[in-house]
Amino acid sequence: MVRAGCTKILFFPLYPHYAGATSATANDQFFRALMDETWQPIARIVEPYYDNPMYIEALAQSVEKAYAEADKKPEVLVVSYHGVPKRYLMQGDPYHCHCQKNTRLLKERLGWDDTQIVTTFQSRFGPEEWLQPYTVKEVARLAKEDGKKRIAVIAPAFSADCIETLEEINEEIRESFEHAGGEDFTYIPCLNDSDAHIEALSKIIETNLQGWLD
Repeated sequence: MVRAGCTKILFFPLYPHYAGATSATANDQFFRALMDETWQPIARIVEPYYDNPMYIEALAQSVEKAYAEADKKPEVLVVSYHGVPKRYLMQGDPYHCHCQKNTRLLKERLGWDDTQIVTTFQSRFGPEEWLQPYTVKEVARLAKEDGKKRIAVIAPAFSADCIETLEEINEEIRESFEHAGGEDFTYIPCLNDSDAHIEALSKIIETNLQGWLD
């Protein structure tokens, strides 16, 4: 970009929620690249956008679309975020708070009550405790203890589908729910290249370019 003549760079980590393991790591690599430049370009970092109204609207529209297309309406929406070790929260990482607020804003936009939506965390590995409840265990509990036969799962922490949504959620977590007695499992795709998502990202970019563009 520098060789192409860029003197101003807007760096946009596509992680809606800030976490040291994701957003900060991406930022570290960006600034590490700048260390090699004798004449560094001016740089800006886009802040987390988990509470951006257009992002929340895009999520809500994806939920409404999935519910409208489902043969049987899900009883509970499981909002599954990528997990991180619990010690990160204790050290001051805001990720858990961002996720909880994201769910609350989505719930308010949908006009739902607390019985219709639950926050969980997936992708745990290693021996230490991670943020809970764990998605794979919670979907089984919903079926076995709460008697829920129909659930939907959405993963707002991912801007696009990947192995942790297509394989982990739609296969491993689905199996956990069905083995516990669940019947209808609806996976709601990530926002990917949906019109509402692209519109939200474009607006966020335009806002962060203020003062740089005429």
